[in-house]
Amino acid sequence: MREQTKQRFRSSGGLRGGRRRALSAAAAVAVAVMATGALAPAAAAVGARPDTVQQGVNALVRSDGLPAALASVKEREGRTRTYTAGVGDLATGSKVPKDGQVRIGSNTKVFTAVVVLQLVGEGKIGLDAAVDTYLPGLVRGEGIDGRRITVRQLLQHTSGLPNYTDHLGDDVRYFEPRELLDIALRHKADFAPGTQWGYSNTNYVLAGLIIQKVTGRPLAKEMDQRIIKRIGLRHTYFPAPGDTTIREPHPRGYYRASPDAPLRDVTDTDPSWGWAAGQLISTTSDLDQFFTALLAGHLLPAAQLAEMRTTVPAEYFGSGARYGLGLVSKPLSCGGVYWGHGGSIPGYETRGGATDDGRAADIAVTVQGAEESAVERVESVVDTALCR
Repeated sequence: MREQTKQRFRSSGGLRGGRRRALSAAAAVAVAVMATGALAPAAAAVGARPDTVQQGVNALVRSDGLPAALASVKEREGRTRTYTAGVGDLATGSKVPKDGQVRIGSNTKVFTAVVVLQLVGEGKIGLDAAVDTYLPGLVRGEGIDGRRITVRQLLQHTSGLPNYTDHLGDDVRYFEPRELLDIALRHKADFAPGTQWGYSNTNYVLAGLIIQKVTGRPLAKEMDQRIIKRIGLRHTYFPAPGDTTIREPHPRGYYRASPDAPLRDVTDTDPSWGWAAGQLISTTSDLDQFFTALLAGHLLPAAQLAEMRTTVPAEYFGSGARYGLGLVSKPLSCGGVYWGHGGSIPGYETRGGATDDGRAADIAVTVQGAEESAVERVESVVDTALCR
């Protein structure tokens, strides 16, 4: 794992930890049932041999002990297939809802970056303008000066700002965005702006604050109007303050502190500490639609999309990965790359993205735990879906 304390984003951005009830005896029985292969395939007909994606999500449940896996795959011609495996609720043994909603963690960053770049295209934000241009005097600390950090550096994680999620501890409550920034500013800079690459959720809290300052509107409303409604994402939303639930049918989400620890149900939680860096709820099919619309130029002018796809090495996301402005490119085994991000938050891991020729695949699993190998196997299923 790339983190050592609870309630922190992983490299792909997500929460860990959370004080929630322990796995019940009924849930333990459900785990045993799950381990014997009680799966719920959604795409394959009864008696038919599952395709490679279905086989992949089945294997995530059987081999890695994950409660559930969900996937959506969009073909070049536009057809979308959805898949499920496992158990939607360990306490009841209920089925995994088809294309159920999940918390998508740091996939939220791509939405935030899109809004910033839309405002760049409108002439309201300058990519190479200093943070102080929009938030004068706000960003100051040891080795930290908002006059020397640009908007581009925020979006590309080259600002050197410390990561506030490294210092949250176990405090599960509502956080104002300024509180999150203040937590970060109590710590010294990781490096001088523009000299290195280093993943920090603080960058995107600042990007969200800039959006609000420039537009005079809440970040959630800007995302809703500029992205969600614009391309018709029917199952994606930014939870309101105090909203700890997931609105539509969804699998329960679990957290495992270590490979040997019991699973804890952390579905209902306050995600405000993720804010512009990780608060959104969506489905795998909506993520397919979002990434394909983005790459097709339906959300950004050509100049801003080109900026978004201008990348620097980011091996933190895996071998060959590169980070643009809120967008990650990863190599495919069949050649070329796909563009996405990924997200990790207590209860859910999501991985996936889209290719330039219109293919898309997004996969969610319903446990966040300590085994990086399990996440790598999720990414392997994404590769399988995009290369078949």
